[in-house]
Amino acid sequence: MTEPAAPPRSSLSALAILFSVVFINLVGFGLIVPLLPFFGSSLGAEPWQITLLFAAYSLGQFFAEPFWGRLSDRIGRKPVLLITLIANAAGYLMLAFVPDIWTAIAVRLFTGLGAGNISTVQGYVADVTPPEQRAGRMGMIGAAFGLGFIVGPGVGGLLVDEAAGRQGFLAPIYLAAIMAAIAAVGVVFLLKESRAKADPTAPREPFLAGLRGALDNPVVSRVLLVTLIFMAGFAGMESTFALWADQAWDWHAREVGLNFMAVGVVSVVSQAFLTGRLARRFGEANVLAFGAVLFGVSLVAQVVVARLFAGHDWLVPVITAFTAFGMSLTMPNVSALISRSVDPDRQGQMLGLNMASGSIARILGPIVAGAIYSALGPNWPFLIGALFAIPAAIMALNAGRAFSRERARAASAES
Repeated sequence: MTEPAAPPRSSLSALAILFSVVFINLVGFGLIVPLLPFFGSSLGAEPWQITLLFAAYSLGQFFAEPFWGRLSDRIGRKPVLLITLIANAAGYLMLAFVPDIWTAIAVRLFTGLGAGNISTVQGYVADVTPPEQRAGRMGMIGAAFGLGFIVGPGVGGLLVDEAAGRQGFLAPIYLAAIMAAIAAVGVVFLLKESRAKADPTAPREPFLAGLRGALDNPVVSRVLLVTLIFMAGFAGMESTFALWADQAWDWHAREVGLNFMAVGVVSVVSQAFLTGRLARRFGEANVLAFGAVLFGVSLVAQVVVARLFAGHDWLVPVITAFTAFGMSLTMPNVSALISRSVDPDRQGQMLGLNMASGSIARILGPIVAGAIYSALGPNWPFLIGALFAIPAAIMALNAGRAFSRERARAASAES
């Protein structure tokens, strides 16, 4: 088995550097994502083709996350982070020069393949963090993601000039490429490797062995289902929120954007200061289940408010804050449970499978939610997303019980 290398400098300084790298990279990502529908329109894209711009990225991540996570277990976290950040920068630059929407979709697929490094980041955190502190540290990295999503869309909105057509989108695209390149430089010069390289002569598991290992692990198999179910409900709500807000409250892009910016603030604060503390006190699985339930309740509350409190749209961001809080309690604890349930040599691989599960949800969730929206009405994606939270919470509690059984069995074997 390959043991983790000595924690670089101290684990806190390594995490501070990683936080900065993730933040810089996510600012670049946040610059682009809110502008994609308008950029696609400047290329003459139909609405369904614009949807493919988003789905192509998630499809790339689906295939990339397990690969990069497994590779980082073998060759180390740092080279994988560097490769993927360079691929990000290249993908943004290529997007600036695409001649048509289909080329843009292909570029987004490539960028998704290169951007599948979240599991590597999580693996690095697990390498340098004691098991009992992992939920909190995963929450700090989640806060970096959230902070990047707050800053990126705001800066992108200031830089874009829709009146200039396609040329008006080049400034934020170029800046996104620069931000990814800066993050890559930070990895080269500031981040120390957290793992020793594996023996190149050692036999390698077949790629699908990781999936078999996940299914055989009573904790990981349940947590992967939590991610799939919960993220499908979340992605469905997220993709139809603007349509619902327009129908229910006559909101436009400005109101929707400010609402999601507030969501980002709540997510950052809760993941930075609350998620870890709650997990240490109540256990990762219990906090995960509570977060899923809170998410579901908040979706039902949005529908109730829209139907019973017309004219009180100030309640929407208040309820959405609870949605964000529920989300901030789920994913860091999912990652922490996985990292505590597998050997160090397989953490990146299992975290990669978890991200792949989330990618499937982000591909299917919006497609299904769009069909439900058209067939049943604007409230139904919210209500069905709330129903999804129930099995997610039950599966989280089952994962917690399985984790306790595995720890008791291991303690009994040692004694």
